[in-house]
Amino acid sequence: MIEIRIHGRGGQGAVIASEVLASAFFKEGKFVQAFPAFGVERRGAPVMAFTRVDDQPIRIRNYIYEPDHLIILDPTLIESTQVDSGLKENGWIIINTDCPPKAFGRLSKFRVATVDANRIAIEYKLGSATAPIVNTAILGAFSRITGMVSVDAVIEAVKEFVPANKAGNVAATKEAFERAKA
Repeated sequence: MIEIRIHGRGGQGAVIASEVLASAFFKEGKFVQAFPAFGVERRGAPVMAFTRVDDQPIRIRNYIYEPDHLIILDPTLIESTQVDSGLKENGWIIINTDCPPKAFGRLSKFRVATVDANRIAIEYKLGSATAPIVNTAILGAFSRITGMVSVDAVIEAVKEFVPANKAGNVAATKEAFERAKA
């Protein structure tokens, strides 16, 4: 089983990201599970979302404490929380930032990749300039970096799950797939 934990802030699209990612894996024949974790104060507050993927039915019904991979929608969470807690050896951390992967020395025992999903989201008018919705862009980067799910499956899932600006979200997914750096 592969377990993926997404860290972000309310309004960045972490919950939809977990659903889109699960749908993309499902389209490729996998069993999946996706669910969020957040309190009552969601907008701007730290949130987590989880995705599980396996070749057989998934019967686990708890949070992911030891993820195989992490997706970080807000890089400020790296310093303010222990987002890498429990991350398995050789796990990927995909970070939404304009910094290169080597800028995250604290995470050097893991494989780190980055993509400026904020800039991409703003370019395609996903959210606003002050609150970009980065979920579809970061999933394009996840597809490229991990190679675990095809970008075509991610795009099909984006078309299915994202409620608005489907063309912009598809374009953001494709651009982030091309721009991700490891």
